[in-house]
Amino acid sequence: MKIKKLLALLLCALMVVGLFACSQAETPATEEAVGTETGTQTAEESAPAEKVQITYSYWGMPDEAASVQAAIDEFNALQDGIEVTLMSIPNEEYTTKLNTLATAGELPDCGIMNENGVLDFANKGLLADISSMYEGADSMPMDSITFKSEGTPVAYSAANEILLMYYNKDMFDAAGVEYPSASEPMSWDDFIATAKLLTLDSNGNNANSPDFDADSIVQYGCVIDNWTWQLEVWALSNGGSWFSADGKTCTINEAAAVESIQKVADLYLVEHVMPYYAGLADEGIVRSIVAGNVAMATGGAWNVGTCLATAKDEQGLNYGVARLPYMKNEVTICTGGPQVVFSQSKHPAEAMEFIKWYNQEENNWDSLIATGIWMPILEKYYTDESMTHKWVDNPNFPDYDSYKAAVVDYALEKAVSTCWYYTPHTNEFITYLRSVLGPVWTGEQTAQQAIDDAYPALNDILLGN
Repeated sequence: MKIKKLLALLLCALMVVGLFACSQAETPATEEAVGTETGTQTAEESAPAEKVQITYSYWGMPDEAASVQAAIDEFNALQDGIEVTLMSIPNEEYTTKLNTLATAGELPDCGIMNENGVLDFANKGLLADISSMYEGADSMPMDSITFKSEGTPVAYSAANEILLMYYNKDMFDAAGVEYPSASEPMSWDDFIATAKLLTLDSNGNNANSPDFDADSIVQYGCVIDNWTWQLEVWALSNGGSWFSADGKTCTINEAAAVESIQKVADLYLVEHVMPYYAGLADEGIVRSIVAGNVAMATGGAWNVGTCLATAKDEQGLNYGVARLPYMKNEVTICTGGPQVVFSQSKHPAEAMEFIKWYNQEENNWDSLIATGIWMPILEKYYTDESMTHKWVDNPNFPDYDSYKAAVVDYALEKAVSTCWYYTPHTNEFITYLRSVLGPVWTGEQTAQQAIDDAYPALNDILLGN
């Protein structure tokens, strides 16, 4: 399931309670308004002020839209100043429809967007500056999940999602191998060495045995999910990048970035510790840890809620959580579905008020945060231990100490923004890169050959050509 769709689908689970923003009509200083000698108000004066009308756009099927509508109905009932109307657009038509509305000057006031489309809209002047959204609040959203255009915040993700590693404790126990540390990640070499001990053929030989048969593997030591956007973390870990820090130069052809891709491919091609993955879908954890045929696998924090907690309860899966292995630098990347205010709105303050309310942790606690699907966006959940306990002391999660070290502290200390937070055209870039890397995973091309051949086109995409 694609992350952008997953977070959009999960967002509709919000059943909300929250802030009040009551408005009070002024009393006209006229005799008609005051009434006669008794000073009583007229019917016209006592009538409530008319609500500001704003529209919120969302993609999804009819049942999903119904859940979002329930959230909007709750907001509308909680205060007297704003009335939100839902604009539901089919997912496959969403971006096209918004572009059409933008041309006509008829964009909604606010809405959800795909992560990799935010800065394309911002560069066209279609997103509002939302830097005032959290003025006076006791905590700000994490900087790593703040979309910025020329340094100005234009969107906050509704959730914080980082990449990490999960492992099957029973497989480690059976092999007599020590569990990965939650706070001290393995080096890449140690990761491969551990994976070899946990890769078994049909005769029970591990990948270090001279009798090991790579054609009859029944248990693999690892999976590095090669769903394309997740590969960026390995370029960063290897001391490289896909783009320059300002997002204006394509650097994926530099040695460190190319080498990181080859290292992932070689887990299958050379080391024989990973099954073949085509990199065409976000399914690494389901096909590995949940399927019960892989000892270690990378995935997202969201996987606790989408599949691991259920596998633990229904299948008895005994799993742990750890930080990603590292090549040269310890790093993870984060993402999360963004909520935006469109610049064509005549009521940006009210649109920001609704979006801020909609994103409140309290409004999606039971269905999303407590289940392990979402991580909170506000810094205080990562820095205030009482708030962290509120979040993590939870039977759906691994034990508090390991989850805090491998997820909470990791997100605070080592997470950096995914490329779509700071550079445009990433949707087209990643889609094209996915097709480029297909022959790398099969060994038909090296990463160097594939990237060299594709670099002119990848660079043109970044430049918007």
